[in-house]
Amino acid sequence: MACSEPLRFVTNSPRETQALAARLGEKLKGGEVLAFTGGMGMGKTAFTRGLMEGLGGGGEVSSPTFAIVNEYQGRLTVDHFDMYRISGWEDLYSTGFFDYLEDPGRVLVIEWSENIEGALPEDAVRIHIAPGEGETQRVITLQGWKGEL
Repeated sequence: MACSEPLRFVTNSPRETQALAARLGEKLKGGEVLAFTGGMGMGKTAFTRGLMEGLGGGGEVSSPTFAIVNEYQGRLTVDHFDMYRISGWEDLYSTGFFDYLEDPGRVLVIEWSENIEGALPEDAVRIHIAPGEGETQRVITLQGWKGEL
């Protein structure tokens, strides 16, 4: 899935962030690993909510901070990880993360992926969300996505 040039988007509200993510969700085939970076409150969970919209999933999408992983059903199964509290390989193994990687019918969405950088597959799509000029503006960069949005 490697692509040399990152795709860059600017959104002006959580709703626009979700709409961008919904477009990405519509194109997912299964087996993708989406690795998020960005500070607290940048919209990683809002992006995941949009992915689920694009995958035809209903229901609540929430940050899996304390559960470590939440599972959502749509056209594909999405496993939404929060690696904020993961501090080493032993912690990572205890989440079952590597078992999830082996199922090509799933999409893995990983918040705080920088905490497990060494465990991410080479073809992971890296999604960085940064603040923009206004309070709700976000600059979203996708590295490794092959295709249009």
